[in-house]
Amino acid sequence: MNQNAFRLDGKVALVTGASYGIGFAIANALAGAGATIVFNDIKQELVDKGVAAYAEKGIKAHGYVCDVTDEDAVNALVAKVEQEVGVIDILVNNAGIIKRIPMLEMSAKDFRQVIDVDLNAPFIVSKAVIPGMMKKGGGKIINICSMMSELGRETVSAYAAAKGGLKMLTKNIASEYGQYNIQCNGIGPGYIATPQTAPLREVQPDGSKHPFDQFILAKTPANRWGEASDLGGPAVFLASSASDFVNGHILYVDGGILAYIGKQP
Repeated sequence: MNQNAFRLDGKVALVTGASYGIGFAIANALAGAGATIVFNDIKQELVDKGVAAYAEKGIKAHGYVCDVTDEDAVNALVAKVEQEVGVIDILVNNAGIIKRIPMLEMSAKDFRQVIDVDLNAPFIVSKAVIPGMMKKGGGKIINICSMMSELGRETVSAYAAAKGGLKMLTKNIASEYGQYNIQCNGIGPGYIATPQTAPLREVQPDGSKHPFDQFILAKTPANRWGEASDLGGPAVFLASSASDFVNGHILYVDGGILAYIGKQP
């Protein structure tokens, strides 16, 4: 096995919504393997913060403002990236939202918004980059699918529906474009320690763990939350030539949650 198979030198990687969090960690890992990083966010202020955060790590990232649910804006973004940076070799569909609302209290408008960002946008962005990949003779698409593409939970009906749909879109892109040496796979992160999940891990006034923290640790064979950096290796693998015969697969990075029935009470 040639270790250089994991290198991404000369590759252009677009990671959507990667100003911070999971997308930022994945982009850092891709940059560490030699890729040139392009990312977008919905506001200039977030893009500026992202560019500065990458620069702090010694990475020259190319940031653009783009709403990934807007097909015209996405097509313009991809054309601009091809002109200013190069043809996109690697796409990570990372941008996503979640609205935790019980189904009976959720409006159809809120449901549609989650589907729009978490499912329609990966379709739109993939569709925009695939022609360039076909011309170039190959490419890699990585969809961030979540464990909610396999499991349900209270309050996440829209998110689970979107991520389940994204899992099947992943398999379908693999089916339709595998003949062009395009591999489309997914990563399903488990519970990751990010600033957004920090309140769920706060120690309670009596010194005990937060109930949700206890619940996650009891469900996870690894007995810990994941770190955003835990997603770096899987992302580099799926972005590199080391995974050229892996297509339509969802790689769950969850510390074993999906394999485990849970502790007996």
